[in-house]
Amino acid sequence: MEPDITADTTAAGVRPGGSAPVAPQRPATADSLKVGRWQAPKTAVGREQERLGWLLVVPSVLVVCLVAIYPLFQTIRLSFTNERLASTREARNVGFDNYQRMLSDDLFWQSLRNTAIFTVSSVTLEAVLGMIVALAIHSNFRGRGLVRTSMLVPWAIPTVVSSVLWGWMFHDRFGFINSLFQKLGILADGDNRAWVESTGTALAAVVAIDVWKTTPFMALLLLAGLQIIPSDVYEAAYVDGASKWQQFWQITLPLVRPALLVALIFRTMDSFRVFDLIYVLKGAATETMTIAIYTQQTLIQNQRLGLGSAGAVLIFICIAMMVAGYSRLIQVEEN
Repeated sequence: MEPDITADTTAAGVRPGGSAPVAPQRPATADSLKVGRWQAPKTAVGREQERLGWLLVVPSVLVVCLVAIYPLFQTIRLSFTNERLASTREARNVGFDNYQRMLSDDLFWQSLRNTAIFTVSSVTLEAVLGMIVALAIHSNFRGRGLVRTSMLVPWAIPTVVSSVLWGWMFHDRFGFINSLFQKLGILADGDNRAWVESTGTALAAVVAIDVWKTTPFMALLLLAGLQIIPSDVYEAAYVDGASKWQQFWQITLPLVRPALLVALIFRTMDSFRVFDLIYVLKGAATETMTIAIYTQQTLIQNQRLGLGSAGAVLIFICIAMMVAGYSRLIQVEEN
């Protein structure tokens, strides 16, 4: 009886048919399954390219440290002191007293509430309207280039100029908005409302101005995302009998979602730290005061450098949390 050598040759890496040996496979490990893990270059050319990359990055890193990291460090340091502007007395460390005083101030929470309402309302409306505008100008029609150029006019106007312009349009006696609403039947004849001066409508008027000004920016970012979608995908969906509504929900929206998330990051950060638009229209009025205006009043008007720095640090923390949340969403979508 001949011995069975199949198991032995297979275990040794030799195929049963007598062909060339097969190298034994190593079991997969956690390190071997990692993708994209950085490894130091092993060749001289690779090390030279890495060194060149660092030399090109260092100037940018130094500029960022000079204009961003150092001021942030100084702001955090001052937030733990009782430093005042134009004061000759020596500042001393007060610990977390500035943060406790600010968090116990009702005006701070009112400004934070106004900021949250302004941010959520403006960003939501800009995302919806920006998507509609982007889809409209993405379609093929005559004069599309002129429409794309003209839609950027509101965004190109300086914020101070647009604030003064809309302040006159919302005027109760000379404003265009009241006249338009009266002709449309929304308001009765002679019902002249002070949209910006009224406590109940001031914040809504400010949101409307911001939506008018910044929707083109949102549409521009979404248009860039729409243009990278292959037309073959829509042609295949049309052949399969998908309607326009089904194409939007199943093709357009999933593929444009990364661009939408990037646009939301930019607009959320800008809206949360809004200052100039509201300050030109309403100044430091309580009904429209944002956390940026509150910090400016504390820092400049009251000359409380330490307390104002604590407000700036709180703004930084809120924005960092929002950016981290958006970045997490982007990472989930990419995976």
